[in-house]
Amino acid sequence: MGPWIETELDTSDLEITVTVDGELRQTGRTSQMIFKIDEIVEYVSNTFTLLPGDIILTGTPSGVGLLPHGSEVSVTIEGLGTLTNKVVRNV
Repeated sequence: MGPWIETELDTSDLEITVTVDGELRQTGRTSQMIFKIDEIVEYVSNTFTLLPGDIILTGTPSGVGLLPHGSEVSVTIEGLGTLTNKVVRNV
């Protein structure tokens, strides 16, 4: 996530994919969400003051499961890019 925000992106029907160690685990579209992205942002911003660096998490499509230590998880959102992280066990 960068120090910028995409303001021209139409969030109504974006593809979201999740891979774990290169294997596709989840796929979905923002059009399948119960609440639209703009509705979520509006609700949150009416409840909290959003500040630079704040992140709103929206949940996940079906197909979730436990991730073992060392797994590499990549989330790709059409029009935005890919965020990749390693799973680290909390000791």
